[in-house]
Amino acid sequence: MKTLLCNARLATLAPNLPGLGIIEDGAILIEDGRIAYVGHAVDAPTDGAATMVDCQRRWITPGLIDCHTHLVHAGNRAREFEMRLAGASYEEIARAGGGIVSSVRQVRDASEADLVAETLPRLDALIAEGVTTVEVKSGYGLAVEAELKMLRAARSLGDQRPVNLTTTYLGAHATPADYKGRNGDFIRDVVLPGLEAAHAQGLVDAVDGFCEGIAFSPAEMRVVFDAAKALGLPVKLHADQLSNLHGAALAASYGALSADHLEYTDDEGAAAMTRASTVAVLLPGAYYFIRETKKPPVELFRKHATKMALATDCNPGTSPLTSLLLTMNMGATLFHLTVEECLAGVTREAARALGRLETIGTIETGKQADLAIWNVESPAELVYRIGFNPLHQRIWNGKITGGRHS
Repeated sequence: MKTLLCNARLATLAPNLPGLGIIEDGAILIEDGRIAYVGHAVDAPTDGAATMVDCQRRWITPGLIDCHTHLVHAGNRAREFEMRLAGASYEEIARAGGGIVSSVRQVRDASEADLVAETLPRLDALIAEGVTTVEVKSGYGLAVEAELKMLRAARSLGDQRPVNLTTTYLGAHATPADYKGRNGDFIRDVVLPGLEAAHAQGLVDAVDGFCEGIAFSPAEMRVVFDAAKALGLPVKLHADQLSNLHGAALAASYGALSADHLEYTDDEGAAAMTRASTVAVLLPGAYYFIRETKKPPVELFRKHATKMALATDCNPGTSPLTSLLLTMNMGATLFHLTVEECLAGVTREAARALGRLETIGTIETGKQADLAIWNVESPAELVYRIGFNPLHQRIWNGKITGGRHS
């Protein structure tokens, strides 16, 4: 099956082109789910077997990619949000049964089918904005079977919706109450056996952890990363969010795909990430929701040419955000990213952060035909608008799967 998208303006994000990789009067030939040609319409191959689609001068970008989510979870923590607004402290919320303990309890109590049913509306919200790839982490089970249940639910999402789904094992997210003060025992008894089981069952694409004073130390994370590397799995890390434990440099030392959050990352950490080709994933939703005041060091990342991605960090406690379009606006408004940095951050660099840049993230010949067609006058409008979705059509694996005129 062949489809020729013509009369279009393209923001290819191709690295061999300047800026957004713009091609005016562009065309894209899709064949068997792949991009067979991208370039100027005048040079497009003429093939009578191709179905012609007149894009009427609309803009086409790569399909959007959300490269950091905790999309699979049960229930919500709106009551905690209400308590914080009323002045309750973290300790008071925890004593009332809130915090991550609340999410762990709800995930453990939910069936796999329950988790899938609760997550699908969140996934659908992302898909409706032109998202074609989503990363989903475990981390709210904190017991072997509960973590595996989350990963199975995440895999099931990819079977039920037209979307690329990647799964990340986040067993080292927090220490449950029965292991309080015994992080090493928790890693030995739960995190590592869970990782081995997830790998054996084909449920995991990468391994993550939370390196922070309230979570796991660098030494503890090295144990997890060593195990991941022994299994041939790439790693990523929640790093330097609340303090500088040099998590970014730790991640880079393992050749991590990404280090995420990074509010307290220093010059050494940024330089190490660049040397290791580790992507800095910025999460403005969490920064906004928890009223953080320390911004990630964007200027350091620019200085060292560290690649930057953006993601929703969708989770029930600190970023209940299911809009990658709003995430781009937050990245520009709160972190002072440029339009180019924002758009690259949810396409090309997000693909890089998932280790998928060879197949998705840009509009280039040979890549999977994951595209978004927009009713906008310029790509800047995708970053500029708040609460408005200008998606015309979404194309996943060469098939039109969503949009206002699907």
